[in-house]
Amino acid sequence: MTRAPTELQTSAVGSTEQAWPEDAIEVGCILDAWGVKGWIRVQAYSSDAQALFSSRRWFLRPNETSEGKGPAVVRSKPLPRLLKILSIREHGEGIVASVQDVADRNAAEALRGARIFISRSAFPSTNPDEYYWVDLIGLNVVNRQGEALGEVIGLIDAGPHSVLRIMPPGFTAPIKPDQERLVPFVAAFVDDVDLEQRQITVDWGLDF
Repeated sequence: MTRAPTELQTSAVGSTEQAWPEDAIEVGCILDAWGVKGWIRVQAYSSDAQALFSSRRWFLRPNETSEGKGPAVVRSKPLPRLLKILSIREHGEGIVASVQDVADRNAAEALRGARIFISRSAFPSTNPDEYYWVDLIGLNVVNRQGEALGEVIGLIDAGPHSVLRIMPPGFTAPIKPDQERLVPFVAAFVDDVDLEQRQITVDWGLDF
C-alpha cells in the first residue's frame, strides 16, 4: 500500500446561453454590487477560492429562499444562465469581479443572491497529494485490515488539517453527530486515496 506523504492537503463570465455542465459544483454566491461600474461582490464557500479565480465562466442559479447561503432575492426577470468574467481580484476579506455586459450598478444589483457554479473540469490541477473536498465526499473508507468504516459524507476544516466525516455501514443520511466516525485527513492515518476506485485506506480501527 502506498504510504501517504508527510502532508496531505484539501483545497474542504456578458451573459451567454450555454449548456449547463454535468459536473457543475456550487462554489459561491453574489452578495451585491460593488461600486458604480458594474462590479459585483462575491462570497466564496471555501477558504481557498482557486476555483472562482480559475474559470472565466460562472453558471448561475437563483436563490429564492432564505435556506440558501446567499441573500434571498425575488426577481422581476430571470437571471442569466452564464456570466463571463472579465476581471476578478481579492478585495479586503472578500472577492470582487467585473462581468461582460454588466456596465453599471443597477445591472450588478440584478445579480444579487445568485448562486455560482463552476464546471469541476475547470478547477485548477492539484499537487499529487492534494484533493478537493468535493472529490472526497462519497468515497468508501476501509482500514488496513480491509474492514469497512463507511462513506465520506463531509469534511471539517480543523485549521492545520481537515477531518473526514464518515457515515458507518448500516446508516443512512442524515445521521446524528455522535454516530459519525471522524478521521483526521493527515498522513499519520491516511495510507492511500484512490479516486478511480473511490476508496480511501486508513490506519484506523473499528473501535476508535
